[in-house]
Formats: sequence, structure tokens, C-alpha cells
Amino acid sequence: MAEIRTEELLMNIGPQHPSTHGVLRVVVKVDGEIIRDAEPVVGYLHRGTEKLAEDLQYTQIIPYTDRMDYLASMVNNHAIVNAVERAMDLEIPERAEHLRIIVVELNRIASHLVFLGTYLLDLGAMSPFLYAFANREKITDLFNRISGARLTFNYMRVGGVKWDAPEGWVQDVLDFIAHLRKEMEMFHELVTGNEIFLERVKGVGVYDADTAINYCLSGINLRSTGFNWDLRKNKPYSIYDRFDFNVVTGKNGDCYDRYMCHMEEIVESMKIVEQAAQQIPDGPVMGKVPKILRVPAGEYYSAVEGVRGELGLYIVSEGKDKPYRIKWRRPSFINLQLLPKLLEGQSMSNLIAVLGAVDIVLGEVDA
Repeated sequence: MAEIRTEELLMNIGPQHPSTHGVLRVVVKVDGEIIRDAEPVVGYLHRGTEKLAEDLQYTQIIPYTDRMDYLASMVNNHAIVNAVERAMDLEIPERAEHLRIIVVELNRIASHLVFLGTYLLDLGAMSPFLYAFANREKITDLFNRISGARLTFNYMRVGGVKWDAPEGWVQDVLDFIAHLRKEMEMFHELVTGNEIFLERVKGVGVYDADTAINYCLSGINLRSTGFNWDLRKNKPYSIYDRFDFNVVTGKNGDCYDRYMCHMEEIVESMKIVEQAAQQIPDGPVMGKVPKILRVPAGEYYSAVEGVRGELGLYIVSEGKDKPYRIKWRRPSFINLQLLPKLLEGQSMSNLIAVLGAVDIVLGEVDA
């Protein structure tokens, strides 16, 4: 029987494809339904954040961090203020530290809810998207009350936070956590045991811990392989060492494990928020800091556990009020590098499931 002759086809997915969640283009070479090669093309959202920072004072850089991972602006704020405070050895008031932890972990929950809703929507399920965004909206309302913004919060300052929480806000946070705890049970009933969903994600996009480490992955993309690493536990910063919570890990490193890690991390973040809200003391929300911040001359690296992995900031200072050089370690950009390896040999129908589970934000990929 004569061999059937096939021809490889080059296809563009994006940069305006809805399931890329931003301006990402993936050039895929397919043989029939099988992906032979895939190349992510990035840079459509590049704004030159690092270069712009060289002409800005440290406080002026904070709003630019809101635009990086725009689903986790509070976490980005925390990364830069924490880096400058450690470099300058500044003391932060207790109340400000607690407020920071509350908003950072609420932001982690909000971002994971976006993952939950949009990932399931990509796979063809509409209802989880509506429920997830309804709950995320409650967090957005809380952020609007404390920061005056719904997306780009710009809430933190070097030495503390912009202003105190409004009256009743902390109690409303506790009420929301109690509400979300019930909602999580509903999400598991709706999604986690659904056979169609399991068929789409179990055993798909598998990689092991060695691969993850070789690609410098972090966050859920690393922990889904079973590797236990979370900066909040392994290299505690701020006041994370005071709270009781677990580091969530997977077993098989597939899309299902990455989904479950997101779900269980929401529960762990709720524990942290609850403890921080119950323990928050009275007092000032801004420490004593100089009007003009001058980081001592030298090189500094500081990192926080971002929503998508290790969010690091490398500062080179000449002792002036502006950095000589800033370099961000952006977890979305690094995690994306594994995509070609994950897609090779997969069917086209799995492309969206694999890409969605990596959970990138293009604002952070390009920066």
C-alpha cells in the first residue's frame, strides 16, 4: 500500500486569539492534528518598564508595577516596596504589614479566580466563569474601597501603605472569606469531578520536577510537579512566618494538578487573610522614611512569592534617588519558555488546555 503523503502546515494562534488572554502569538507547525513545533512570539505589549524606571524616583516606579501583572497589582507593589525597604533597612509599622498581607493574599485569590473562570471557559464551560467573576468582583469592591481603584491599585508606599483601611473594611474582609469558603465547595461540585473536564486535563501537558527546575520555573508551575518551594515559607519576608498555612503541591505535573494547585492555594490564602485580619493591630500605617529615598550604593536582589511564581527585583544603585538599573524577574516570561516543549507531539485540541494551565499574563511577559 502506497504511503500517504502529508504536508506540514504553519499556523498562527493569536495575537488576538481569545484563549491567549492577551497579545500572545504562537506559531505552530502541524502535521494533520499533531503539533510538531511551536514558537511563542512575544513583545506586543512591551512598554520599556525597566528603562523608564531609570529616570524615576523609587516611589514613582510603583504605579508602573501595576501594569505588569495587571491581575496582581498588589503583589507587584509589594515586590518593589519590599526590595527598597530591605535595601534601606527601613522599619514598617505592624498595621501596615498586616494590611499588606491582607491585600496581597486577596489579590492572589482574585487572580486565581480569573484563572478558574477563564480556563474553564477556554475548555467550553460557561457557568464557572460567571461564578468565579462574581466572587472576584467582591474582592475588586474591597480593593476599590481601600485604594480607590479596581485594577491598578498603587496602594503601597515605601515604608507602609497609602492610607488606612476605611471603617468596617476589615470585618467585611472576614465576612467575604466566610462566604468564599462555601463557594469553594460549590466550585468543586461543579467542576472538579466533571468527567468531560477531567478528560481534557488529566495526563495532558505533563512534565517532571527536573524539567521544571532546568527551565527555572517557579510558583504553581513548579509546585504542580511535587516540588515543595514557596518563598513565603522557604525564604520568609514581611510577616509571613507568623501565619499558619500549607504549601500546596501536585503529584503528576499535568494540567489537572495545576488546576488543583490553584484551587487549593485559594483555600490557603483564605487562611492567611483570616489570620491577618483577626490579628491586625491599631497604629500608624506609614513608618519614618526620608522624603527623598536614596538606596545606598550597591547591588540588591529581593523577591516575593508572586501569583505566578518568584517575582524578583534586582537593583543597581549609585546612592542616588533613582536606580542606575532595575531588572525584573518576571515569572510569566520564564514559565512561558516551557511551552514549545509541552506542545510538541500534542494534538491541536490540547493546545488551549496546555497554554491556559501555564497561566501567564502578557503584561508581565512583555513588561
